[in-house]
Amino acid sequence: MYYHTVRIFIQITITNLKSKLMYWYITKIVYRIICGKGNHPPQFDEQLRLIQAEDDFHAFIKARQLGHREEDSFLNNQLKPVVWKFIDVKEVQFLGTMEDGVELNSCINEKEDAEAFIKDTYLRATQLMEKLSSRDAAIS
Repeated sequence: MYYHTVRIFIQITITNLKSKLMYWYITKIVYRIICGKGNHPPQFDEQLRLIQAEDDFHAFIKARQLGHREEDSFLNNQLKPVVWKFIDVKEVQFLGTMEDGVELNSCINEKEDAEAFIKDTYLRATQLMEKLSSRDAAIS
């Protein structure tokens, strides 16, 4: 009897643990930014957010809740109202578990001038490395 009770307890515990596994997702949340009366070209902010959820549907729901919660309105430095209006969740991408080097995002671009694109990439990488190494030296 004792063995049977322990076995059932272990099975229930394992089942509960399996049902509560959480995974990581990247979601894209979209806001519209309206300044003043909106007499300007439409502005949108697309934000990548890291969400932990049991599945992609729950990640979508959590991202929507976050989007609504972080809507904002304030006065800018010219005392004009600025509104960040949540539009919706545009993407949900499964990450699984967090590991060093996991791919978070990928974007394939077609460029007219490949050499200019490569040169710009090298330039930005060099500037970034210099900035980070000088900050690291200042901390040391």
